Amino acid sequence: MSNDNVLWRPSPVFIERSNLRKYERWLGEHKGLHFDGYKAMWEWSTTHVEAFWGSFWEYLDVMAHTPYGAVLKSNKMPGAQWFSGATLNYAEHIFRAASSGRPALYFIREGQDAEAVSWAELRQKVKQVAAFLAKHGIGKGDRVAAYIPNIPEAIIAFLAVNSLGAIWSCCSPDFGVKTVIDRFTQIEPAFLIAVNGYTYHGKAFGRLIEVEAIRTEIPSIQHTVLIDYVDSSDTSLPDAFSWDEVLATEVGAEELSFIPVPFDHPIWVLYSSGTTGRPKAITHSHGGVLLEHYKYLLFHNDVHPGEHFFWFTTTGWMMWNFLQASMLAGAVPVLYDGSPAHPDLMSLWRLAEQLPIHHFGTSAPFLTACMKEGLKPGNMLDMSQLRSIGSTGAPLPPEAFDWVYEAISSEVWLCSMSGGTDVCTAFVGGCPYEPVYRGRIQCRGLGCDMKAYDEFGKDIKNEVGEMVIESPMPSMPVFFWNDESGARYEGSYFETYPGRWRHGDWIKIYEDGSLEIHGRSDATLNRKGVRIGTSEIYAILDGLSGIKDSLILNLELGDDDIMPLFVVMQDESLTEDKISEIKRALRSQGSPRHVPDVIREVPDIPYTLSGKKMEVPVKKILLGKSVGGAMNKDAVRNPEAVQYFIDIASELKGFLTK
Repeated sequence: MSNDNVLWRPSPVFIERSNLRKYERWLGEHKGLHFDGYKAMWEWSTTHVEAFWGSFWEYLDVMAHTPYGAVLKSNKMPGAQWFSGATLNYAEHIFRAASSGRPALYFIREGQDAEAVSWAELRQKVKQVAAFLAKHGIGKGDRVAAYIPNIPEAIIAFLAVNSLGAIWSCCSPDFGVKTVIDRFTQIEPAFLIAVNGYTYHGKAFGRLIEVEAIRTEIPSIQHTVLIDYVDSSDTSLPDAFSWDEVLATEVGAEELSFIPVPFDHPIWVLYSSGTTGRPKAITHSHGGVLLEHYKYLLFHNDVHPGEHFFWFTTTGWMMWNFLQASMLAGAVPVLYDGSPAHPDLMSLWRLAEQLPIHHFGTSAPFLTACMKEGLKPGNMLDMSQLRSIGSTGAPLPPEAFDWVYEAISSEVWLCSMSGGTDVCTAFVGGCPYEPVYRGRIQCRGLGCDMKAYDEFGKDIKNEVGEMVIESPMPSMPVFFWNDESGARYEGSYFETYPGRWRHGDWIKIYEDGSLEIHGRSDATLNRKGVRIGTSEIYAILDGLSGIKDSLILNLELGDDDIMPLFVVMQDESLTEDKISEIKRALRSQGSPRHVPDVIREVPDIPYTLSGKKMEVPVKKILLGKSVGGAMNKDAVRNPEAVQYFIDIASELKGFLTK
């Protein structure tokens, strides 16, 4: 690739100080292994899977209460058995990094100053919450559900639940009642921890009615704990414990204790978006996410003790779990609750300067929005302490790469990454050894045996193909809850390529190991027999002024197809001149096949609760499927945005072709 496309290179000092180099030196000293660059190390980690993960266990000195018998007893997928015989506890490793020399975490509530929570305070409150839960019958394998924002109480409650060997599951309080019930009824929680409301963009939203409805509709809930989080005239529920009552639980002077559980014991249940059916209850293991979180945060994000680690997230997104996991590396997680645009889009960048933040994590749409607003945080603020910017949630367009290096800092390490709820980590992301190329993700993660397949199932390079994982990873789900036969689990990942994980993304892997994500393969634009990833269209549109958001579809109508583009405009209406500009850009930067048949302005684009564009459900609606059959409207972040597409579905051909 041309040097013109290299936006950042790690300095020799950066490389030598990295956690990855430290591990590489350890491998040389203890295992006699030496590598010529990252690509060689990755190849070893994926061709010698047991040796890699076994060495990593030894390198970390995992706090196992009983030893493992084999690193990988069975390597089939699904059903791989990791570190059988070992017992451990995830929360115990969090507290392993405790230090009186730094806070346990920082918390910022929208519009307010940062608050520090000390390790002593965190330990004491976790002890009290754990004692309270145990007193009311919670133990190994029991489920505790939470309806709670990204606040310290969420981490306190999780660590308490985890210390007991119980199983955690949470939803953000902006989720609607049916959405929450669809998730929690599957796991039958005995306890519900909830807030009386939340704040977003300067406004408080009460949630007592919703909490009452949730616990009424889920008969397994025996007890409720209510956190008084927003000012309200009504702050109590019948038969609910207050958070203050929980923290009044008497505990002795003994140390916080942790229940050892098997490596594959469930740690939490996360959920798919559930846009077209009941959400998948994705169950991960203590040991699997422990190793994977350590690996990614240490080697691919290069997080060091004492650094401030921020990710803008809610508790309804797996990045909340990942944010909390930064404590494993000795970092101080920075929790933020509220809107990222209150009072304006500069608010989080101001926070990055003030705290300061060393690792700033966000979504690709947020960075793109800042770019489109013409923000230049680096010109207004001191960004010298910012080491990395993490981006996920959607492919980051090349123009946003440029913006980061032009508008924030030429020295920052941009770590575009991609993974998902399915594994609660990133498959691909940052590498402290490699340069950052414009529009590309740096590498596949260690131990992630990822390939791009063509339509014949053949491994290809430098071409767009189906993302497939050929070897098991420890953080793959142990199962889906209430999927006793494993049929839903197997159908979700292994139906297309038996024994190999198909993730559902289009990906292009280059010879040097860098790569691009090209959108969801189930939303591919099959344009006159040529496959086009939706991200190719979005990346070009993101480089045009005046366009706030967009949705591209290809609708197969008998022997023909129609490719409509729907755009949300920034401050102006869609004009014929703008339509011509869009078509010229798509033709010149893409190809004639990238040019849509029709371009229409819409008020908004529907998104899932986890921030994904709803391409497939909207396509189904426009092709005549019932709304109920195409999507679960309760799983839509902005359900009003769906109405436009419902309205035009009945007059589809005439509307789109006129």
